[in-house]
Order: sequence, then structure tokens, then C-alpha cells
Amino acid sequence: MKVTNVSGYRFVDLDDHRELKDPHLSFCNKLKLKGTILLSPNGINFSLAGHEDSISLYLEFLESDDRFSAIPIKKTYSDYQPFRRMLVRIKKEIISLGIDDIRPVEFTGPKIKPSEFKKILDSEEEVLVLDARNDYETRVGLFENAIDLNIPTFRDFPDAILDLPEEYKKKQIVMYCTGGIRCEKASAVMIKAGFENVKQLEGGVLEYFRETDGEHWKGDCFVFDDRVAVDTKLNETEYAMCFSCREPLTIQEANSENYKLDEYCPYCKQKE
Repeated sequence: MKVTNVSGYRFVDLDDHRELKDPHLSFCNKLKLKGTILLSPNGINFSLAGHEDSISLYLEFLESDDRFSAIPIKKTYSDYQPFRRMLVRIKKEIISLGIDDIRPVEFTGPKIKPSEFKKILDSEEEVLVLDARNDYETRVGLFENAIDLNIPTFRDFPDAILDLPEEYKKKQIVMYCTGGIRCEKASAVMIKAGFENVKQLEGGVLEYFRETDGEHWKGDCFVFDDRVAVDTKLNETEYAMCFSCREPLTIQEANSENYKLDEYCPYCKQKE
């Protein structure tokens, strides 16, 4: 039986975020779900997997709190449970940036729907496509001609955009990440830095795959679970992951002399 995978997030003020931990954890354990829920003063971020009926019951439970009503849900399927345990974590931020005055609940860049973004790419309209993800993700796949900031973590994003050419500040920019959450913050960072025409891809890469044929994407898309990566049809691909450094590995890298299961990989060797 297929396992249903869902993810979603919402930036919303949660003064009682600590009190939400136990009820969410207890309900997910009762439903035999696995995955991660992040709760912070600025919102909720979750990725869960389990039986379709259990997922539906959790989403009903989530919707019983008006603050979480109608959260856009991204749904995919897998042949196995891609998470190893069920965790509910209390965090300072649901996506870590480290800048206190960036509050998506108050201000963020406008969104562009995947279908509209594809029309721009199809027509070869002038646009700068900016990848807001980490370097190990862009190595797995990215949009054609996308600007790769080559950042190790999202916290490096604010400094990285300072190196972009000054003339970019007046150009049309569409930025993207896996599911949209990073761009909620990153778009606000760019606008505050003086970029005048910044849009964020609504729902991120996964929603682009769901709504379009995936044209203009090169490679696969890294996901943060044991599937490692999915293709434009949202099917799991043949990437592996290093147990030690958590880098995604191609078949060739996993078969190289620099890879030993559960111990090291070519990227571990590079860091020595």
C-alpha cells in the first residue's frame, strides 16, 4: 500500500507554541504517523507520512485550530515510510535565518503561480531565476539558467545576495525553494536589500512539478526525507544519502572507492 506524504507550513504568531507540542505528538503517535513537526513563536512547519486515512485525520485535527485553517498541503506518495520516527520540536524559527526583523506574517514578496512562471519561461521573457536553496540541493537539480548562490545553509542567504550585480535590483526576479517556506523569508530579505521586482514561486519546486510538466527543470529535486530526491513526476529517484555527512549521492558516487556505507563518502573525503 502506498504511503501518503504531506507537508505544509504557516507563518503565524503562536504564543502558545510550547503547549501545542504534546497534543500534536500524542495525536500523531495514535495515528502511527512519522515525520517532523516544528513549532515556534512564528508558526508551524510539518512533514508527515503514513496511511492516507491517518493523514486525513491529522489534517482535520490541524484545521480544528483556526490559526491553521486552509494551510496549502503538498502531497506525494512513496512505496515505504520515508521517516524513521515521529518528532515534534520547539524551535526559535520554523525556518532558520537568524534575522529578527524579517517577519513573513507581516511582510513578504508577492507570489507567482507555477503555471504563470512556466509561461514566462516558455515565452523566454526576461527574468532572473534565483535558487534560494543550499548547495547540496542545487547539485541534485535546478531550473535552467538559474542563479545558484552556492550557499551551505539558508543563514548564508542574506550575505550571498549582497554579491549579486547592482543592476539586478531593477530586474524581474523569480526566486524558488523546495516548498516555498524559505522564499517567504528570502523575498523579504531581498526587498529590504533594494531589489525592486522580486516574486516567489508559490508552493516551490514541488508545486511546479505538480501543476506543470516540469519543463525547464534540470535533474531531480532534493527532499528532506529518506527518499532523498524526486523527479518531475514526483517519483523517488536513485539518489542515496551519506549517513555521516548527509550529502546526496549519485549511483556513481555511491559505487566509488571513496564511499563506505555508514562511514564516509566522497564529500566526507573532501572535507578531511
